[in-house]
Amino acid sequence: MNKNSENISAWKRFMKSMTKAHDLGTEEDIMLDHDYDGIKELDNVLPPWWLAGFYITIAISIFYYIQVFYNSEEYSQAKEYEAAVEQGKADVEAYKAANPQLFDDSNIVALTDEESIAKGKELFTSKTCFACHLNDLGGSIGPNLTDNKWILGGDVKSIFNTISKGGRPGKGMVAWESTISRDERIQLASYIISMQGTQPAAPKAPEGDITWPEE
Repeated sequence: MNKNSENISAWKRFMKSMTKAHDLGTEEDIMLDHDYDGIKELDNVLPPWWLAGFYITIAISIFYYIQVFYNSEEYSQAKEYEAAVEQGKADVEAYKAANPQLFDDSNIVALTDEESIAKGKELFTSKTCFACHLNDLGGSIGPNLTDNKWILGGDVKSIFNTISKGGRPGKGMVAWESTISRDERIQLASYIISMQGTQPAAPKAPEGDITWPEE
């Protein structure tokens, strides 16, 4: 017998040990009495590799259960979640402390450069502010933004806050702080400030008890 024949024979022996497959022609030895419309059933055993995998999964399951049951005080998903939440809050506070200019509204001032005003005007159009306030800010469903009477305040910080948090409850103006960035909200508020005192085509009557600019 040459070397190739020995290798083939060794491989066949290995596969047979791993599968417990019966040789062709020996089906009669493992034939069961079951007969389904002429279809016979063979009594093949489960392959050893499959049984080994099955027993390994059982062992891992038992090990995992023991670890969870007996070490529940050392580790739990609830505690892991709480720790992650606390870490997240700490990270947010650290970010706020490192970037106070992004969260402190007290330092907001109206922008006056042409680029910022142009960007604010673009936002006024793209975010459909004109649907309630009209293109010339004269007011329609929403109030006139060009006079000096305001419901929630007409200074840049008040307008910024109204854009960010939304208008009065039930009046339809949504909060934009999750949609428009802080810088963009400042630009939009600055554009509205720049339009104060202009003459809309059909201005809506003044609304609100707050006067700004003060007379």
